[in-house]
Amino acid sequence: MSTVSSLAQVPSASAPRPLYAFTDSPLLQRQQQQESNARSYPRRIPLALKRASGIHVEDVEGRQFIDCLAGAGTLALGHNHPVVVEAIQRILADELPLHTLDLTTPVKDRFVQDLFGVLPEALRREAKVQFCGPTGTDAVEAALKLVRSATGRSNVLAFQGAYHGMSQGALSLMGSLGPKQPLGALLSNGVQFMPYPYDYRCPFGLGGAAGVKANLHYLENLLLDPESGVPLPAAVILEVVQGEGGVIPADIEWLKGVRRITEQAGVALIVDEVQSGFARTGRMFAFEHAGILPDVVTLSKAIGGSLPLAVVVYRDWLDSWKPGAHAGTFRGNQMAMAAGSAVIGYMVEQRLAEHAEAMGQRLRKHLQQLQRDYPELGDIRGRGLMIGVELVGGQGQRDALGQPQANRELAVKVQRECLKRGLILELGGRHGAVVRFLPPLIITGEQIDEVAQRFAEAVIASV
Repeated sequence: MSTVSSLAQVPSASAPRPLYAFTDSPLLQRQQQQESNARSYPRRIPLALKRASGIHVEDVEGRQFIDCLAGAGTLALGHNHPVVVEAIQRILADELPLHTLDLTTPVKDRFVQDLFGVLPEALRREAKVQFCGPTGTDAVEAALKLVRSATGRSNVLAFQGAYHGMSQGALSLMGSLGPKQPLGALLSNGVQFMPYPYDYRCPFGLGGAAGVKANLHYLENLLLDPESGVPLPAAVILEVVQGEGGVIPADIEWLKGVRRITEQAGVALIVDEVQSGFARTGRMFAFEHAGILPDVVTLSKAIGGSLPLAVVVYRDWLDSWKPGAHAGTFRGNQMAMAAGSAVIGYMVEQRLAEHAEAMGQRLRKHLQQLQRDYPELGDIRGRGLMIGVELVGGQGQRDALGQPQANRELAVKVQRECLKRGLILELGGRHGAVVRFLPPLIITGEQIDEVAQRFAEAVIASV
């Protein structure tokens, strides 16, 4: 088995650390000239990458970085993990079909059995799976079609701060207004937005248990009030941890309450696990923290072991759509399914969900220690290895709602200072003021310490 050779060791925290100076390489110049204005990551992370192994990447100029973006959470086992490389190579060596639409194969059957094997038992007993086009947004589109077909209703409840993808239907569910405003009308039958339990910026101005109680009361009243103005929806869709929205973990009691309310109202509950699924939050699926049983789960990113793959898992009471009701040419990617099986097997064998929880606690402890000296680290939150740090004004500045003033300028500066020190991080959240940590789940304790050290240096250089 051939694998990508290991990158050189990252300098230890005690060694002098180079501050990388970034220049426009010919590759970056051509990218700027020839790629669309919609490109996003290169604007904040101006790198041209040539090699990668584990948690490390190397650019065309030989500079090395710790990758705490990891394909927006796609690379659960990091770059070029041996079990993934071997699975892909085996498909090629055995001359197996690479593309089969939705025809079955031994590889596809193995993947389905492996996927069902890690579902909670209550869901596994009722589960059906639909292979979609190879993106999370297509899984969301499929989920919308599924619940509307099954219930005969069209309205959907989504949440402020939500991110479910960039296609027309998924955009209708997005909390951020920026990408939607140029498009005008999206879903013809409407989406109703609800407040998300964002404890640091409670939409009810209460916080804690009182904020959760008010949130659930508002939802229940909306569904039961005959004059709420909102038709009974086909579904409620939510993220257990809002990723792009700022790494906001939903309160466990709130999740239980939403499930109780939707079940009583006969409304399907869709849980978007595109970014939080597959051990990222310390459980195989983030909804398991609350012990709830969703009706629909959307999955992508880590499920394909770095290759494009997306599925919808749903309870069989919803399986009423007609043949061909949802399709996609590239739903038969055999290499992605083989890689996905390899990832699932490795996660279970190595207990990566538990490891992610331990490493997440270790990183949060470092960040909380830094917060004591730097109040600009306003809120540190997340689950497992899905962590966000919301940056605010260091002098206790407040916004018009009396909440801590988001500090996007500082977040941008910290991100840039991290990059100079060989650490790739991304921003998100309200006003882009949340620094997000999404490292590969294989990261070690020593590497967590190194990430924390580099981040601390970047904060110190920025404030």
